[in-house]
Amino acid sequence: MSLHQFLLEPITCHAWNRDRTQIAISPNNHEVHIYKKSGNQWVKTHELKEHNGHITGIDWAPKSDRIVTCGADRNAYVWSQKEGVWKPTLVILRINRAATFVKWSPLENKFAVGSGARLISVCYFESENDWWVSKHIKKPIRSTILSLDWHPNNILLAAGSCDFKCRVFSAYIKEVEEKPGPTPWGSKMPFGAVLAEFGGAGGGGWVHSVSFSASGNRLAWVSHDSTVTVVDSSKTASPSQLKTEFLPLLSVIFVSENSLVAAGHDCCPMLFRCDDGGTLTFVSKLDLPKQSIQRNISAMERFRNMDKRATTEDRNTALDTLHQNSITQVSIYEGDKRDCRKFCTTGIDGAMTIWDFKVNTHTSSLHQIFTPPNVSIETLPSFVCCLLRV
Repeated sequence: MSLHQFLLEPITCHAWNRDRTQIAISPNNHEVHIYKKSGNQWVKTHELKEHNGHITGIDWAPKSDRIVTCGADRNAYVWSQKEGVWKPTLVILRINRAATFVKWSPLENKFAVGSGARLISVCYFESENDWWVSKHIKKPIRSTILSLDWHPNNILLAAGSCDFKCRVFSAYIKEVEEKPGPTPWGSKMPFGAVLAEFGGAGGGGWVHSVSFSASGNRLAWVSHDSTVTVVDSSKTASPSQLKTEFLPLLSVIFVSENSLVAAGHDCCPMLFRCDDGGTLTFVSKLDLPKQSIQRNISAMERFRNMDKRATTEDRNTALDTLHQNSITQVSIYEGDKRDCRKFCTTGIDGAMTIWDFKVNTHTSSLHQIFTPPNVSIETLPSFVCCLLRV
């Protein structure tokens, strides 16, 4: 595990390049800062300043090495590096509200942008005019799109929104790709077709984050009512939902076909497991707090605490977790959704943490284990390893 404090400002969103030597972050303003790893340090190498409003989404295409950004100024730009300089290309989004989220498709021939205009813009490149154009998915979306994720087949698109719904759409564009074959989610996939819709029946909350599994058969999402939900398209069973006792989670991602990591306002990544039968269970927090040391305080200190803090206890304002504020995004750092070995979190505290996800093979069964190597005791709370049978 490694911890790096980029800024004092919150990190709204981030994206990694292919070999994880560079990271693009938004420091809660209209700029994108690109940092490059130099030894154990991160050095800022570029600033992208084309947007006029707060950056709300960043994604870095690993193969084509292009960055796509979107913001509250209702614009999106595709950035390409030429002779060491990042140059933007305008995207015709055709929206009248802020863009909220952006995601490249697996083949990188298109990307999707969510917005407050109650629609999704699926964008593709038009070589004749040298710009990116978009097609809109509108119905039956009733509120702001907060999160998106692509199915591995490059066609299906999952979307979470403020109308408490998680939906799976077809984003098939005949101009850029061949006609898709059938999937467990459906066989007929014209552009904009709704293949699945979940949530919203008398409860729920804003769907903050959605994630397909590596196979594309499972879909997970987290909502503002502190629930985690997983649905398996290959089974006819209803979605498996777990009501947690934690504060709302803001980001979720699969780290194996049966395991997912989520994080949010509790400032700590958490591990969940969905077995082959579809049962969803909470496994453990991945940043367990260190034990506080009780000490005797004098009568004078006790009265001073009562006067200043209205309590007789000597309390420390620092959190026991590594992150000191809400975690805004979780991403895979090493490996993929089928076999994640390291993952990354960024948060409102301006910090970025890389968490190890190692494989323990000294037993007859395969286990996955989180452990923090090469971290000094002075900078890291005591960490309890957690095992997960896969």
